[in-house]
Amino acid sequence: MIRISTDIDISTRVAFLSQPSSYAEHPTNVETVETHMSWVFLTDSFVYKIKKPILLDDLDLRTLEQRHQNCLDELRLNRRLARDVYLGVLALTANDGGQLALGGEGNPVDWLVKMRRLPRECMLDTVIARGQVNESQIRRITQVLADFYRQAEPESLTTDEYIHRFEKKIRANEAALLEPAYSLPGEQIIMIGKALLSYLEHARYAFDARIAAKHIIEAHGDLRPEHICLTEPPVFIDCLEFKRALRVMDSADELVFLAMECEIAGAPFIGPLLFESYRQFSGDDPPRLLVCFYKAFRAQLWAKLAIWHIRDHDEGETALWTRRSRAYLRIAARLAGELSQKDALH
Repeated sequence: MIRISTDIDISTRVAFLSQPSSYAEHPTNVETVETHMSWVFLTDSFVYKIKKPILLDDLDLRTLEQRHQNCLDELRLNRRLARDVYLGVLALTANDGGQLALGGEGNPVDWLVKMRRLPRECMLDTVIARGQVNESQIRRITQVLADFYRQAEPESLTTDEYIHRFEKKIRANEAALLEPAYSLPGEQIIMIGKALLSYLEHARYAFDARIAAKHIIEAHGDLRPEHICLTEPPVFIDCLEFKRALRVMDSADELVFLAMECEIAGAPFIGPLLFESYRQFSGDDPPRLLVCFYKAFRAQLWAKLAIWHIRDHDEGETALWTRRSRAYLRIAARLAGELSQKDALH
């Protein structure tokens, strides 16, 4: 046990949780991974996640109560698509002598989400990298998602609200990408933004129809290949738990994001198969140009998020994140060109 006599800071908590002796299951090893928002501890059979005491634009985790609530939200939301993976929320406690324990009888000093560890070799990004993803796996993924979307409660919002949300984000993404420090292609960025905003102006009917058909729901929110495990049934982990507004989206928009991430990972054939399967399982056939808009928007957004990594990583990774941002911009520009065609707006 680690003994402390004063404040139990995050480094002390991380040090304790990095030790195999801290866990009741007595693992042979603990792999420690730092993410933007959390510290993750992987034992032989389980995963434990502790939140960083940080303040971000959309997230405040500075107090114990806020971190506890975030853990509870993560558990509740992820059990929608991975019930048997998310096992519970545990207290990290300290007794009067300053001894830390997982689930002990002392006072909580932090909270952790406990998960069943999934096989790395079954994660979709790994299977794509091996070149072994097949049609039946993608169809099974889509079937589970189609059932999830069908059962979700539709969101109550107006077309004006929905369109305004996109307009605000498109302008913010463009402004961020045009920052001189990033040296990204300005003309391309402006062309993308112009095409996206023009579609919003001229294609209100498409958004009216999606809202009327009740396709705007509280979705997963971060549906990437690394968050999908090809077990039976497939499970979907690490949903976007910290801001509900970011999870509220068109089911087609969420599938578009997964398709784009699969394309970036080297499997562009997955996108058309996803939507073919989705039409089959759901009966929903979103318009091609609306799908094009969603994908261009997601590519613009993730170009921004990729370039922002430069602020949080060593200079040695600047080239990596710049390449990734430019890759998203190329996708967005290709799709923006389709949206800008004369007949695309009518």
